Amino acid sequence: MVSGSDRIMVASLLLLCSLGASVFTSSAQEAYDGLPETFRKGVDLALEKLSSHSGIQHHFLFFKSVAQSDIQPGFDVIFIYHHFFLKATKCPKGTTDSAGCHFRNDRPLIDCAVCYKTFRGDIEQEPKPYIHCVHKPSLTEEMKTTRVNHCNTLAYNSGSPTLLASIGN
Repeated sequence: MVSGSDRIMVASLLLLCSLGASVFTSSAQEAYDGLPETFRKGVDLALEKLSSHSGIQHHFLFFKSVAQSDIQPGFDVIFIYHHFFLKATKCPKGTTDSAGCHFRNDRPLIDCAVCYKTFRGDIEQEPKPYIHCVHKPSLTEEMKTTRVNHCNTLAYNSGSPTLLASIGN
């Protein structure tokens, strides 16, 4: 038999758990919303590419930035480099409203690096945007080097200094 005080304790625990889950979801959205628009577009590209893989079963959300840089050579052109993590949610792949999607803690983070050129705020198709995402435990030093080299080449092809030498946000 359950006493009245036990019921109150169980109800309180359930309330705390649901509030905690809401905080995780809202902080994910706040982290994404806190990014400048040009960086959010790169996160969206990575999420779109990740969702296109048949092996992905869950909906992912932006988790946090690791590094950001941009080079603004002028004439409304910006070269973007963004290294960030995506995290699986409990929602199935294809979910359109992420408001109720809570992070899973039983899946590894997805480590992503993207670099691309924007003109007047829109991502240019040339040079082709570079998107590299891999489960964090699988990321090797060689992969990291390849990312950096590819992104630096993107900026040098346009006569700009290296993306990773730029001091970004």
